[in-house]
Amino acid sequence: MFRTALRSVLAHKARLLMTVLAVMLGVAFVSGTLVFTDTLGNAFRNQSAKSYKDVSVAVSSHDGRDNSEGKAGSRTPGISAATLTRIGALDGVSSVVGRVDGFAGVADRDGKLIGNGWSNAGANFAPAKDGKDPAYTFTGGTGPTRDNQIALDRATADKGGYQVGDTVRVGTNGPVREFTLSGIFTTEDGAVNAGGSLVLFDTAVAQKLYLEPGFFQDANVSAEPGASDAAVLAGVKKLLPDNATAQTGKRLSEDQAADIEKGLSSLNQMLLAFAAIALFVGVFLISNTFTMLVAQRTKELALLRAVGASRRQVKRSVLTEAAVVGVIASAVGFVVGLGLATGLRSAMGAFGAHIPAGPLVVSPTAVGAAFGVGVLITVLAAWLPARRAAKIPPVAAMSSVHAVATTKSLVVRNSIGGALTLLGSAGIVAGAAAGSDGRMLIGAGAFLTMIGVIVLIPLLSRPVIALVRPLLQGAFGVSGKLAGQNAVRNPRRTGATASALAIGLTLVTGLTVLGVTLGSAVDRMTTDNIRADYLVQMASGGSLDPSAVTALDKAPGVSALSPQQSAGIKVKGEFHSVSAVTPGDIQRLFTVPVLSGSLDTLARGEIAVADTTAKSNHWRTGDTLPVTYTDGKPGSLRIGATFKENSFLSPVLLSTDAVKGHESKPYISEVWVATKGGSSAAHEQALVDALGDNPGISVKDRQDIRNTYGGFINTALNIMYGLLAMALIIAVLGVINTLAMSVFERQQEIGMLRAIGLDRGKVKRMIRLEAVVISLFGAVVGVGLGSFLGWAIGRTIASSIPGYALVVPWERIGIFLLLAGVVGVLAALWPARSAARLNMLTAIKTE
Repeated sequence: MFRTALRSVLAHKARLLMTVLAVMLGVAFVSGTLVFTDTLGNAFRNQSAKSYKDVSVAVSSHDGRDNSEGKAGSRTPGISAATLTRIGALDGVSSVVGRVDGFAGVADRDGKLIGNGWSNAGANFAPAKDGKDPAYTFTGGTGPTRDNQIALDRATADKGGYQVGDTVRVGTNGPVREFTLSGIFTTEDGAVNAGGSLVLFDTAVAQKLYLEPGFFQDANVSAEPGASDAAVLAGVKKLLPDNATAQTGKRLSEDQAADIEKGLSSLNQMLLAFAAIALFVGVFLISNTFTMLVAQRTKELALLRAVGASRRQVKRSVLTEAAVVGVIASAVGFVVGLGLATGLRSAMGAFGAHIPAGPLVVSPTAVGAAFGVGVLITVLAAWLPARRAAKIPPVAAMSSVHAVATTKSLVVRNSIGGALTLLGSAGIVAGAAAGSDGRMLIGAGAFLTMIGVIVLIPLLSRPVIALVRPLLQGAFGVSGKLAGQNAVRNPRRTGATASALAIGLTLVTGLTVLGVTLGSAVDRMTTDNIRADYLVQMASGGSLDPSAVTALDKAPGVSALSPQQSAGIKVKGEFHSVSAVTPGDIQRLFTVPVLSGSLDTLARGEIAVADTTAKSNHWRTGDTLPVTYTDGKPGSLRIGATFKENSFLSPVLLSTDAVKGHESKPYISEVWVATKGGSSAAHEQALVDALGDNPGISVKDRQDIRNTYGGFINTALNIMYGLLAMALIIAVLGVINTLAMSVFERQQEIGMLRAIGLDRGKVKRMIRLEAVVISLFGAVVGVGLGSFLGWAIGRTIASSIPGYALVVPWERIGIFLLLAGVVGVLAALWPARSAARLNMLTAIKTE
């Protein structure tokens, strides 16, 4: 029986090609994902280990109070140079290197920022006794030793076209400055690997920019040969201020490796989820293929039964055939997956993200998963066709070309499908009604509904396709009539083919409905709540220097300006976020409907509270609240107004003057600006000029603001579309496979049609229309179910998004249906050509 199965595979190579392709694509997705994430993880782990190879103890600090020098309660921004000197004097310590870092943006020759903002960094050059900093390898020049010098990483220097000795403009959160490029280096720093830039300053300059003179954020301690890291760590801990912690370099490297593993795990799970979707869609193609092969080999199987083969042997023969196909497809898919992993790695480099050097990691898990998944999916998909093959009675099979489904089997199938669909739909509706707590219920309901619809699709195909048959006949005559009849001739086959497209389009449509609805709500929220013409921010998302606010206030054309300064207060021990703003101007920059009192009271040092916060705390206008500021000082604040909550402002508003004495370093996340006559190119240029054409500061107009808050939704949708494309490609292969098998089965029929006058053009049109009908049927089912799911999921997040309202993207749905029709036409090219080229006489003689 094994030899029989093997011969069957070799005899039907063309028929099994689509199955091999479907399994291959799914396996390639799985193995490529595992190899890619394993390679990434290994590269970053090696990089982390290399970074801390010579570090015995790593010290890091945070803003806090320093009691190490007898100054109880004094505030320190980091680790003092005096502390590092004492650490350097410990037994077993060979050297101590202090580090300072922050944001630094390098301008290219046109004044534009090099890099993406969030990964543009600056740090200090810390040379050892030999004048070299072990963290950097210089390929040209030397490290900066004066306050007017900097060094750049090689990638940034190449992008900007800079060479040693050139003048480079560098922006931080303060005024932009010009430096002389003293050297160019290579590094494994994370900022550079993420596609950003790294600027090295002289230590004194870096301290002044990012901290305070004489202080460091971090320090790396190296031990003498033979010294114990644990002993050095114990000695270092005794000398540290309260705001600093220390751990061994080995432990820090391990922690970073664990963080990398955790971060890559999320990426791994997301990619594998889409691989699972692709494989699930492939199940229908595989099952359809083996069902048709079994039907076409009815007499062959009957002969096997007649000469003594048992049902179990026939079933085993079909499953063995599936296993052979699965092994072949898995082997090819694994090789393709290696290419996919290599391509993904190269693509990340093309997008500016540098992956540390390292070999392609092919783990036993990746190999096992590739072959296990490929073979298992193929065998499982072939199980039902194999079971049907084993049930064929020898005598009945010899006299019948196709095994006809019994009425009882159809009733059972449709009853199960109807029950699952109703149960799943009820779960989706109940989950939508439950709001944010109903997402799990919607997920379970969606799974049941999708399975139920898949089971019911053969039943649905007849009435749905019957609606379009008159249109097909009227528009295309005999070809249209025959196409409509052929599409419902075998409902199970049509249903299995349409199901593959339906699953893909269910996910695509659901994501689209949800994404467009969210995008519309965010856009409406931005338009309704913001009246400012411009938003000024650091490209890194960090804090602006107060000097930027002063500079913008003096810019020509500015009519209103307010910083969005982050602050906080505690009332009865509970923390409340505060936006420190400019009284008087804030009303001209935002839509702030006042419910009681007046926002003019902000100028008198009173606060304004959002209605939801006031209600939850039982506060009213006129109440005086005992508060504690972030510096620990007590005070009292009177509520001068309540306002309708605005998504772009904190629940509590206070004037910048009122918090000035309580914030040692104001954290200004953004500045909002209104100009006379609205936004214009001249006004934008005036703001850019006022900021000294700083590459590290972005100036966004109203459209840019809308894109900032809504653009990520479209980006996420495009990524999802790309990942779901694999499932849709497999669905298209399913249509091609079904039509090819159908043409093979109907050779005699097609020959008779040709003989009685149906020309080749009409035969091609018949096959194409059949493909279009099946594709559109699956698309309509998918669009309907996807829209339903998009609505339900949207209801679970509606309460957290002001102004949420369902938006049905009719134009995109129309595009999906149009593309489904195009898919049908393209899928029919080969089968239609094969049908048209059949020799009439040969086809008529074919059994």
